[in-house]
Amino acid sequence: MWCDNCLLLLPLRAGAIAWAVVITLYSIAGGIFLLKYGQFFFFVYPEWFIYGGIGLGVAAVAIVNIFALSNRSYIWTRVCKFLWPFIVVISTIRAILMIVELNRGQSNIVWECQNGGQLWGASANAGYGNTSSFPDGICAAGFSSLYTAYIVSLLVDLGFQMYMLFLNWRFSKRLEHYNALKGPLYGGYYNA
Repeated sequence: MWCDNCLLLLPLRAGAIAWAVVITLYSIAGGIFLLKYGQFFFFVYPEWFIYGGIGLGVAAVAIVNIFALSNRSYIWTRVCKFLWPFIVVISTIRAILMIVELNRGQSNIVWECQNGGQLWGASANAGYGNTSSFPDGICAAGFSSLYTAYIVSLLVDLGFQMYMLFLNWRFSKRLEHYNALKGPLYGGYYNA
């Protein structure tokens, strides 16, 4: 028999929608932050655009998942069921690369903080800068706090995505399960 409530923190459909909304909001915020300020943290040209783009891609899949769950769409739930494993793998690779590159660029980030938040010299000479300046609050926290915050947030992100993968899979199985139920006239599940 099915366990319809196993590992659920909230009711399945509404909880999955709420979970996807949370993923959407923080993924959009993180993606925009990386697109705007990423050149201050990562020092090889398209790196911050790739990381920010992946964050926005996660948000896009979560939005599709919200609509699929809202409409009880079997097809779009299956599409999301197919996409979430790839998103989790790509996000895991992104998290590893971000942590390694942040650690590698530690001295550059410290230099930026010590020099009034200006962009690292080699990055500025390469034309990576835009009109934004380094956020002051980040320098006040120090590199170790920033590094810890990045690691924790990336691990939480992966945990949220894996749970969303589970919720979407569970909802898809529920749709399959209830579509297979038939009335007593056709020899189905409720046949006496």
